[in-house]
Amino acid sequence: MSIASMTGFARASGEAGKINWGWELKSVNGRGLELRMRLPNGFEAMEVEIRRRLNAAFARGSFNVSLQVRHIAGAGSVTINEAALASFLELAERYRDHAYLRPPSLSGLLSLPGVVETFDPISDEETRAEVESAMLDSFDAAIAGLRTMRLSEGAALRDVLSQLLQRIAELVTAARAADSTQPETLRQRFTDRVQEFLQDLPALGPERVAQEVAMIAAKADVREELDRLDGHVAAARDLLNAKEPIGRKLDFLAQEFNREANTLCSKSADMTLTQLGLELKNVIGQWREQVQNVE
Repeated sequence: MSIASMTGFARASGEAGKINWGWELKSVNGRGLELRMRLPNGFEAMEVEIRRRLNAAFARGSFNVSLQVRHIAGAGSVTINEAALASFLELAERYRDHAYLRPPSLSGLLSLPGVVETFDPISDEETRAEVESAMLDSFDAAIAGLRTMRLSEGAALRDVLSQLLQRIAELVTAARAADSTQPETLRQRFTDRVQEFLQDLPALGPERVAQEVAMIAAKADVREELDRLDGHVAAARDLLNAKEPIGRKLDFLAQEFNREANTLCSKSADMTLTQLGLELKNVIGQWREQVQNVE
């Protein structure tokens, strides 16, 4: 299984007996597997099987499933309920002279509840079972189409994530180079501060300066954060080649990336390193945004 997006759309249709139908299946990002369905009256019993098939096919996403059923011309019986129509006409005649009412139209009368009656062309349970089985077969075709689209978008998404990971790796390398200059920067900064505030006192000896700088440098040491960032990059690259859904794992890694970048910025004593840390946070933010689309 390749990396898959959670976004996609598919249609499928079919015909059996005296009806035809059309499925629409759409998915967007979701934290888990969420499902909303719109099924016509009389077909609600298929909901359990629809859920089972979607759960077997996908790991994550917010799904909308819609089924439209149409009677083939001449298949269904449509009649006018004469008694109901007569009752509405009697009411209309009673209020005919009311100043605020207009005479009823034919389309208005036919749209009133109970005037037009239709009869289901599926007349027995055996026929219904055959129709529902055929409907579920075409639903499987919609699932296959959606899976193909999600994989296609996933391939493009994988390229974007790989490029962003490469940029993160480059920034970590640059940050490691910038970090190598921090001790000297700290030494100079500490010496300048001492000279500024203790002008009238004897200068501190080089050993004392070295001790103070060592203590400050230990607090500003970002090598551990850079090592962890390198490890996260390697783990993310491995996940992009995995055969199972990886969205949740990538999201966790994105949080870890961001945590290390924040710590790097807070420890930085060098402007160059700080700028690299901020750029790193920006790229990690882009990477995390793309990760939200991964199944």
